[in-house]
Amino acid sequence: MSVLEIRNLHVSVDTDTDGPREILRGVDLTVRKGETHAIMGPNGSGKSTLSYSIAGHPKYTVTEGTVTLDGEDVLAMSVDARARAGIFLAMQYPVEVPGVSVSNFLRSSVTAVRGEAPKLRTWVKEVKESMAGLEMDPAFAERSVNEGFSGGEKKRHEILQMKLLAPKIAILDETDSGLDVDALRIVSAGIEAVRVKGETGILLITHYTRILRYVKPEFVHVMAGGRIVDAGGPELAATLEESGYDRYVKTTEPAAIS
Repeated sequence: MSVLEIRNLHVSVDTDTDGPREILRGVDLTVRKGETHAIMGPNGSGKSTLSYSIAGHPKYTVTEGTVTLDGEDVLAMSVDARARAGIFLAMQYPVEVPGVSVSNFLRSSVTAVRGEAPKLRTWVKEVKESMAGLEMDPAFAERSVNEGFSGGEKKRHEILQMKLLAPKIAILDETDSGLDVDALRIVSAGIEAVRVKGETGILLITHYTRILRYVKPEFVHVMAGGRIVDAGGPELAATLEESGYDRYVKTTEPAAIS
């Protein structure tokens, strides 16, 4: 069974004015194959820092702690090695890649992760079926990656990548941000299509509970001040919907940068 284990993770980021600043201050978390975990918390609590640190963003420096996937040291891996090992990050702000078509990007990504190019006939069918499930026009595949995409199109493209790459662990960093009701429903359905297969552990980072009405986590964690300060089941999300994060913010120091 695939398992991502995070132990006592401390992460700093360089600031323009104050030098290194510690954002994560001892995070412990375990995500197993088939589990869905939601991490919730206010702005500046460290949620995005956690996701980028796991993925290997060079802006963030791990100063203490460990991250392992199936016992292997993730922090010792390059960014591309982490992807090949089975870690996927759906970014909050996907970047544009002018001149690279979606179809070429997807096939190159899958080839790199699987270790061989997919057979063309089965690949075309796989892509079309995955796009249809996300209500994406087939012509979308010939557009440049994220260039001129709406917010909803960018997020659908992120979930399309996840469906095709079939990662061991998928980290979804505020995938619901900026989505209208229809786009949220479609994106959530794409996440659910991966979740119900039971092959991927999902770490869903969000401020709000609205996506949790579609994607049901077994575990909900609250992050504040760079730490996980509370944990429970889906009922915790309902409590947060009613009472917000004030009681956590008042008892922890803010991490200041997410």
